[in-house]
Amino acid sequence: MERTVEVDRGAYPDVVTPWEQKEWREAAFDWVEGELARHGLRPGGVPRVRVRPWSVLMRIPVGGQAPLWFKANPPASAFEGPLTAALARWVPEHVLRPLAVDAGRGWSLLPDGGPLFREVEAPPRAWEELLCGYARMQRALVPRVGELGALGVPRLRVGEVPASFDRLRAGTGALEMDQPAQLDTLRSRLADWCAELDALGVPDSLDHADLHEGQLFHPGPGRFTYFDWGDALVSHPFASLRIPAQRAAERFGPGVLPRLRDAYLDPWTDLGLSTAELRRAAHLAWRLGALGRARAWTRLFPTATVGPEGARSLLETGDAPPF
Repeated sequence: MERTVEVDRGAYPDVVTPWEQKEWREAAFDWVEGELARHGLRPGGVPRVRVRPWSVLMRIPVGGQAPLWFKANPPASAFEGPLTAALARWVPEHVLRPLAVDAGRGWSLLPDGGPLFREVEAPPRAWEELLCGYARMQRALVPRVGELGALGVPRLRVGEVPASFDRLRAGTGALEMDQPAQLDTLRSRLADWCAELDALGVPDSLDHADLHEGQLFHPGPGRFTYFDWGDALVSHPFASLRIPAQRAAERFGPGVLPRLRDAYLDPWTDLGLSTAELRRAAHLAWRLGALGRARAWTRLFPTATVGPEGARSLLETGDAPPF
């Protein structure tokens, strides 16, 4: 492989990652070259590397076909490669199938998935379809919760959310004047919401925790491929609804949200809950979805201290869903 690369550091010009280590780079190139050869493929141009605090991603041109992608995860999300491989066995119609995974080093070699959903002019109906498909995948993964845990995917039961909130709050550092009282009030209400949600009995499944237009491919009508599982956890599945619903509302207005919610809930009707109970569960889990990114960030960077912005993120847990 041509060892000349283009490096994109985005908004993190000084970030220190394994990419800065020559031995690591050489080992990564050797691994990719070996896996390409094993699949009868040859590199066809200069790779482009995107370096971020949470991953190293390399676009690898391959002669005569779409590019491949090398991804390196930090230890806290090293489960992503094995998880992606397992999902390709369990729900192959919904995910990418890796060409290779090195679980010990947190490396994956992935095919290109086609156009990103954000690159496609999609009507609200397409958002309903992608949410329904995503929920079908989650529903199919309910029996796999134990196996997901064995892969290293973190788990957060609904009853554990208040304690998780407390840990996140402890890492927020200096707060603005009114934030401590607001967080105290919210904490007591959060415990009640979690108790009610838990009592409804929706089983845990895989929560992507950051499902937006840039985290799924849309290769054709009615077809969606979900990827980038580094923030994932096993928890209440309905927490996943918040981010894609917010993105759709930004594009089309809040009037689309009831239809999106109901499209997402449709695969869960076999649980024996009424429509009103499922909608109530979605209402409550919306609040939990506000904590997903904060939890993932502190897992990846456990020594980081987040200031007032972090507290405002926690306060979003009190936002009622706009449906």
